[in-house]
Order: sequence, then structure tokens, then C-alpha cells
Amino acid sequence: MGVIRILDLVLLTTSTAFAADSLAQQYPSKPIRMIVPFSPGGGVDLIGRTLAQKMQEAWGQPVIVDNRGGAGGNPGTDMVAKSPPDGYTLLMGYVGNLAINPWLFRKLPYDPVKDFVPVSLTSTAPNLLVAHPSVTAMTVNDLVTLAKAKAGALSYASAGVGTVGHMVAELFKSATGTNIVHIPYKGNGPAVTDLLGGQVQLMFGAPGAMIAFVEAKRVKAIAVTGQKRSPELPDTPTFAESGFPKVEAYGWYGVLAPAGTPRTVVDAVNKQIVRIMGLPDVRERLVTHGYTPTSSTPEEFAQLIKSDLVKWRDVVKASGATAE
Repeated sequence: MGVIRILDLVLLTTSTAFAADSLAQQYPSKPIRMIVPFSPGGGVDLIGRTLAQKMQEAWGQPVIVDNRGGAGGNPGTDMVAKSPPDGYTLLMGYVGNLAINPWLFRKLPYDPVKDFVPVSLTSTAPNLLVAHPSVTAMTVNDLVTLAKAKAGALSYASAGVGTVGHMVAELFKSATGTNIVHIPYKGNGPAVTDLLGGQVQLMFGAPGAMIAFVEAKRVKAIAVTGQKRSPELPDTPTFAESGFPKVEAYGWYGVLAPAGTPRTVVDAVNKQIVRIMGLPDVRERLVTHGYTPTSSTPEEFAQLIKSDLVKWRDVVKASGATAE
């Protein structure tokens, strides 16, 4: 009986492996839906559509971008979490909906670790601190000195409570011991408008979105997060170079699948992402918009999500921010 059981186990294991291998060879055999849990036009949408187009060309199957914006990306993210784990529904993930939202919302309908299988990073973007020309500070040290001398007199804009711009500013406040006032807006457009008009003095934003205003001298570039200077602004120092290494944060983007998706399918999607992120036209397009194309193994992406969950938990807790 023991021998029969062992043979049954061997046959079951072989059958399962064969089925998984067969699934990978057939994948994809029907259209894929790429859920972008934000509105069209933003960075997550740009990267998602770039990927979808290249995947479709390679696979010969439609890869349909489905924008499900609202509530900080939570509904769209949850939709993927509850989708069949077969590789035909993918999530275009972002640091906001995967590492920040769990600490902002009291009740999140998904678990960013348990409900997903990370596939690969696709790109990263640093955060640029800019100031209205009326601000006399030219460097981070100047700004910290000014902010401490006039506590509460300087304000910063963000696209809303809990956005990356908000959280990076709170990280800055914690690292520098300064008190600058948060003015949240309903979107990036109104925030930038008031920054240009001088109603607020500071803002953290993506370099790609700010470079035109820097070049036109409508704002001043103070410093950029990240380990390297931004290629678009080579004369702007990093916070680490400026003596504030703790102000280290960047936005990241990547693809995930529902938990339980076969590893063979995950590897098939990962292989495509690695290839696509190395294409010259893709790299040029993303770099032009301020993003650094990249890729990773599923394990590397999973580790990044876990480490950033810890990092942003502490920042959100210190800021007292909540979003419902």
C-alpha cells in the first residue's frame, strides 16, 4: 500500500508539473486585462499602456488597459485581488496603493502582500523638491534654516492626502525637524497652479512634471530624492549630497497578479517585462517623462513592497494622516 501511495504521489506531482508547463506554453491564449487603478493620463497609466502595447505586439493577443480610478487606487487594486489567478488579469501597481494606502485607510479591502504575486518592477521615479521664486532659500540647508526661523510660515502643496508628494514632504519634515504646513489639493493640476501663483511655497513632484517650470524659472529646484541626480536636472543635488540622507524616497511602479497565479505564468509575464523595459523606444519614452525604466525578479519586487510597507507605516504614523 505504501508503494502504491508513493507512486500515486509521483504521478500527481508529475501531472501537476506537466499541467503547469502546458499552461505556460499556451499562455496567453485569450485577451489579457491590465487594471490601472488610477485615472488616464498619469504615470501609472502611461507605464501600463506602454507595457500593454508591447505585450500585445509580442503575444498576438489583446492586452486591454482598464482604468479603475478613485479612492486612492483601492477599488481597482481590490478587483485584481479577487480575480481568477490565471494570468489574464494583471495589476499595474504603484507605491501608493501597495505601500502607503494600507496605513492611511482604516479598512483596506485587500492585503498588499497576501493577495498578490509580484511579477516585476517596471520603473522608478525620484521626487523633486521645488520652491516658488519668492522663497529666498537656494539649498536644502538654506530652506531648513528658513523653515526653523519661521516655523509654520511656509506651506507645501500636494495632490491630496496620502499621495506620494504628501508623504515625501512628511518624511522631509521628520528628517529635518521643520514645521511646514500641508495644503492638500484635489489633484496635481490645482496644486501646481497655486504653487506657480505663490499661494503655496513648496512642493514635491516628479521631475518630469516639474522640469518645464524649472527651465522657465517659474519654480526653483532645491534637491532630488534618490541615490543619483536626475538626468533631466544634472545641476540639482540629491538630498544625500546636501547632508540629509534620510530624505530618501522614490515612486516605483510594477506589475502584479492575483495570489495563486502559477509560477510558470508569472515567469512568462516577467520575461516579457524584462525584455520590454530594455527596448530603446520604451526607455526613451519613459525617460522623457521622468521615469527610470527597470525590471526585477518577482522575489526582488516582493522584498521592495515589504520594506516600503515598514518605511511608509512609520511616516504615515508620524504625520497623523488618514484618508477615507
